[in-house]
Amino acid sequence: MNKYYFCNMLPAKEDIVKAVTFKTSRSGGKGGQNVNKVSSKVELILNVETAAFFTEDERVLLRERLATRMDQEGNLHVVSQEDRSQLLNKERTILKLIALLKSALHVQKKRKPSKTPKSVIRKRLADKQSNALKKEFRKRPQLD
Repeated sequence: MNKYYFCNMLPAKEDIVKAVTFKTSRSGGKGGQNVNKVSSKVELILNVETAAFFTEDERVLLRERLATRMDQEGNLHVVSQEDRSQLLNKERTILKLIALLKSALHVQKKRKPSKTPKSVIRKRLADKQSNALKKEFRKRPQLD
């Protein structure tokens, strides 16, 4: 099985789980008495600097693109409290992290400018000429 998902950029889920720490707390929202008793809110913390599966270039890219989501120590925080289950919220934070890393590490392909074919240019000019002739015939004849 391939260890990385996309071109050696994203690590496997198991590697991510080994590198992150989870913090749980009580979450707000719906749930009735469950909200007051169970710590279902999960916060995932990934230190980008110490994560072994990133290259130096990837670390720079992550620091640059995810600067608003990181704290001073270089920890990336992802929070989930949508579900009433701590386990589901834990899974959701991992999926959110993978999506976040995927979008942050995505490198846009360089655009190759294409050249317009000569036949297309000729056709456009011919269409312009026919439109010009049509409009010319609409004018009143001049009395010279």
